[in-house]
Formats: sequence, structure tokens, C-alpha cells
Amino acid sequence: MYTPFLDSLAEKGVKLENYYVQPICSPTRGQLLSGRYQIHTGLMHGVLKGTQAHGFPLDNILLPEQLRNCGYKTHMLGKWHLGFHKDEYLPWNRGFQSFFGFLTGGENYYTKHKCEPKKTRKYCGVDMYDSRRGPTNSTWGVYSTDVYIRKAKQIISAHRKTNKPLFLYLALQSVHGPLQMPPQRSRRFRDIKDRDRRVYGSMVLAMDRALKRLSQHLKHARMWKDTIFIFSTDNGGQVKRGGNNWPLRGSKGTLWEGGVKAVGFIHGKFLGLQSSNVVNRELIHVSDWLPTIMSATKCPIMTGTKPLDGYDQWDAIRGLSRSKRTEILHNIDPLFNKKKLNVTPDIRHGFDVSIRAGIRSGKWKLLTGIPGMDLWVRPPECDCYNKSELNFKPQNNPTQNVKLFDIENDPNETAEVSKFHPEVVELLLSRLVEYNASAVPAVYPPNRRLVDPKLHGGFWVPWKNKPQKQGRIEKKSHKYGPRNHAPDSAQKFKAGKFETFKDLFWEKKSHKRRLVKLF
Repeated sequence: MYTPFLDSLAEKGVKLENYYVQPICSPTRGQLLSGRYQIHTGLMHGVLKGTQAHGFPLDNILLPEQLRNCGYKTHMLGKWHLGFHKDEYLPWNRGFQSFFGFLTGGENYYTKHKCEPKKTRKYCGVDMYDSRRGPTNSTWGVYSTDVYIRKAKQIISAHRKTNKPLFLYLALQSVHGPLQMPPQRSRRFRDIKDRDRRVYGSMVLAMDRALKRLSQHLKHARMWKDTIFIFSTDNGGQVKRGGNNWPLRGSKGTLWEGGVKAVGFIHGKFLGLQSSNVVNRELIHVSDWLPTIMSATKCPIMTGTKPLDGYDQWDAIRGLSRSKRTEILHNIDPLFNKKKLNVTPDIRHGFDVSIRAGIRSGKWKLLTGIPGMDLWVRPPECDCYNKSELNFKPQNNPTQNVKLFDIENDPNETAEVSKFHPEVVELLLSRLVEYNASAVPAVYPPNRRLVDPKLHGGFWVPWKNKPQKQGRIEKKSHKYGPRNHAPDSAQKFKAGKFETFKDLFWEKKSHKRRLVKLF
């Protein structure tokens, strides 16, 4: 991948080379904002789907609430994905003073159209919400990365008139699926034969260029020198959709290193660096960001905050001390594929090793149950790429319910060594027993019909205990085309049959005139 701007920032900051997140979206975002493991919030199984009556538990005080209590202005742009079935779960009721973005896990980058559940696509509608104006599709036709950078610039411009500190949580959609070519096509990836990888590379580059524009705006506003810039992915690359984790094993959604080892860095003068290209190999987890940011901003953690699983790593990141973390609980998921794969309990040292779980302690990593797709997928740029490898289906093999790896000496998880270190296996299983004793029940409710956007004016919005609205989405015009309506000629685009917005054929010249500003 080609990311010249992000590479330059990382070289002038601190690269986090031993940094971990969760294998899927909602758990990572929940731990980022709460500082707590998912076993303590009930998000052990899957992501928060828009069709579920579920959200991130309200008894957790999130990072924006903490910073707002300390005098910060707090704003969020982009992907929420922590529940919205009731108003109280919305981001502007969880500490953010403004929000513009989408509430589910992914959508069309141009039309903002979203269908769930993934298999049946039964419920479809527009997923875009402005906390100050309600559901909207005013950005229809504009690539989402450009939308959020434009909104970020507006927030920064307005904020420079105040004397308050700013916390901006920019959760870009890039480069989550669906794979859609950005408006500014790049010839840099033309030699890559695999179409998904080619589009993915262009999406990554578009994100890089967008963040460069944001930094330039911060400089223009004279705020860049006072900015701490934190960059993090929320899971490993999805190898079925252009991503790649080579030489690490596994993919997004798995407990292998390819699913949980993250790309991350931090940049800013407050790091006090004396040299460039600083690499930090201390063990750091996404749950550490809340206490670390609170320490960096010298803000006290609020009374009533639930016990944190994260550690203050501010000094460790700056190279002033060692990491306070020696252990990471990757997850304990009691619901993973139990019925589907006909899994039976297998109790060893007090822990059911048929359950999907993972723990890292020191140099050791223990996995139980079925960790997920376990292949080493080569990048599509390589002549040895084999796309048939992606048709992996998990199988239940009770004889391999326990796997142990020496991650420091074998980061690619090639040698399973549990039979050589039974004492380590016993110790780590006992740690899983202790963690499991503190876990709350896993919450994963069924899909609900009342969420259907057709009942709410065509939008994904809070729906529980709300009146239903029948009818079509309003057809209000604005300078970027129809405000809340995609014309018939764009139906193929909504279905993902075009790579870019430019590929659309507009039947009415009036539409074409309105859309010329996009290009």
C-alpha cells in the first residue's frame, strides 16, 4: 500500500509495533472509548448489528464524557457502530457534542445506502445522521472520506474562535467494505491484477490524501503544533475484500495475529521526541487509549467510572518507562459457532476449551476453540497469490482445542508448542478461568422487524418505542443532487455495479449540471 503522508507522520512520531486491537469493529470501538474488555460489557460475540435492540451499556462513562468533564469540546465524525435502537445510545448522548456520520457498520460510500442482515438484505435504507438536524442524505453522491474531511475542517474552523481544547474522533469509513473506487482514480495500482486489491489500494491512498488535507487545515488554523494525532486501525485486514496481513496468519474476524495485531502510531510535539523514526515495541492494547489520553491531557478520570482494563501508557509510548501491560485478553466468546459446528464442552483445568478464546501473556499466546480462518494469505501483488485459499470454512477438531505459540520468537504463529510447555498451558487456562469469572453474560439479541427503515421514512434511526412513519423518502433538492432520493438511473450504482460515481449515466441534464461540482 502507498501512504506517503501517513508514513511521514509515523516517521516523525512513534510507531507502535506491538499494538493490539480486537478482530472486529464494535468490540474495538467499545474498548477504545471505555477502556474496558468486551467480557465486561457483553460484546463478546459479533458486532452490534443495526437490526438488534442492543447498544453499548449505558453504565459506562465513555472517553468523550471524560474529556468533556475536563473542559474539552468533543465532536465525532464517521462510523459509530455501538448501537442506536434508543435515543440514549446515540453518540451525542454519550459525550459527543456533535455527530455527523453513520450508525451501523458499513454502507455505500456514495449513496449512504445500507442493507441488513448481511445474508438476506431484508431491511434497506439510508444511514446518515446529523445530530443537529436528524437523519439526512444531503451528501448523496459524495465519497464518504471527502464528506468527513470536509466536516472536520468546518469543526476546526469554528473551534479556532474558542479558547477550549478540542477532542475530534474521526472514524473514517475507509477502508471498510464495500470496495468502491474513490473519485480520484490512481494509476499507481494499475499493475495489480486482482480487482479487489487494486480498488483497496486506491481507497487507502484516498484516505492518506484526505488526512493530509486535514493536517494542512489544522496548520492553517494554527492548531497543528498543539495536536496529538493518534492513528489506529480497528482490526486486521479482511483478506476477502482487498486487505492483507502477510506474513501474519489469519484475517479480520479471527484471533490469529492477522486479526488482532494492529497498525498504529502517535504524532505530536508533546511526545518530546529527540529523534525521528522512533519504534516502540512495548505491549499496548486499544483499551489503553482512554487512561493514556486522560494522562496526556492531565484530566482526572471521573468518579463513577467502571474499573478499567486499560493502562496509562503515556510514559511507555514516550520511552520514559516500560509498558505497564504484560497481558492481553483477546476475547472469550461462549457463543461462537457452538450450534453450527456441533461443538461439545471440553473442560481442561477448569476452562471449557471448546469456547473460542485467546490470551497473550508475556511471550506466550494461547488460543482455544476455533480461532477462525488460519491461513497465511499472500498479497495479491505476489505471483504466488492463490485466491482459492479464501474459501476457507472453519471445522471443529476437538484434538486441536488448545494451541500455544511463542509470539516473540514466532510472530507468524507457524509452530504450535502446547505439548512442549504443559505448565504454560495450565497457567494461561487458569487466567482464562479468572477472566471468565468476572465476565458478564454475552448479549446478542435477534433481529427485529421494527428496525426496518421503510417504517421510519427510509432511514436507519432509533426505532424502539418510536412511532412508525410510512411512505417514501422526501425528494428535496440541493446542490449535490437529490437530497434524500436516488433517481431510477442510479439503482444499479446502489447495487454496487459501478466502481465510481462517474460511471453513472444520468438521464436528466439537470441532474448532471448539479453534480458537476463533485468532479
